[in-house]
Amino acid sequence: MIRFIKRVLSVFNDRKHREFSAERHHRDKPETAHGIEVMKIVVGLGNPGRQYMNTRHNIGFEVLAELAKRYQAGSSSLRHEAEIKEIFLEGEKILLCAPQTYMNLSGSSVASLINFHKLPPEDILIICDDLNLPSGQLRLRASGSSGGQKGLKDIAVKLKTEEFARLRFGIGRPPGRMDVSSYVLQKFSDAELTEIQISVQHAADGVETWVKEGVVKAMNQINSNSV
Repeated sequence: MIRFIKRVLSVFNDRKHREFSAERHHRDKPETAHGIEVMKIVVGLGNPGRQYMNTRHNIGFEVLAELAKRYQAGSSSLRHEAEIKEIFLEGEKILLCAPQTYMNLSGSSVASLINFHKLPPEDILIICDDLNLPSGQLRLRASGSSGGQKGLKDIAVKLKTEEFARLRFGIGRPPGRMDVSSYVLQKFSDAELTEIQISVQHAADGVETWVKEGVVKAMNQINSNSV
């Protein structure tokens, strides 16, 4: 009889332990809408504020806007020093994040995001402008140096790694002796806009491929069309 009671108590205690462990695991997970965990994060770099809208430096924000439009994203929320929208792509929850820290300080926002959602660096994609590529040309890499892009550099410093994907969007070099800082804060000319808008579409296509099929397939798609 005593042995039977001990066995019953043992089963009861095991069950309580499993329930407690499951509850603690659930509490440790970040809350997600509709019970779906965040799978990947797409970060577009730029500067906050109306005065910077549609400037060369903010092309990352433009690609995010195209993705938000395609997938009918709802209203944005402000957290982790970023304006964030959620989209669902083939059942996966993707965050579209526009850091509000200004370009050169983007790292703190990105680090906060991936730490909160417990994602490895390979599950984020950074979209940024690039002076060293012709206007409208795209280039995707799975990792690498910042190439002088200060937003990318700050992200690498804060994450302590360069092993994250980056989609560079060419904005060309400033004409003549124009100062670089003035050039990147300049709006695209009417003559450039058609080509830029087409490249924004291609960039969004590449992000979709990155989510669905991985970085290698996305690189083949984007880089082969940007030679």
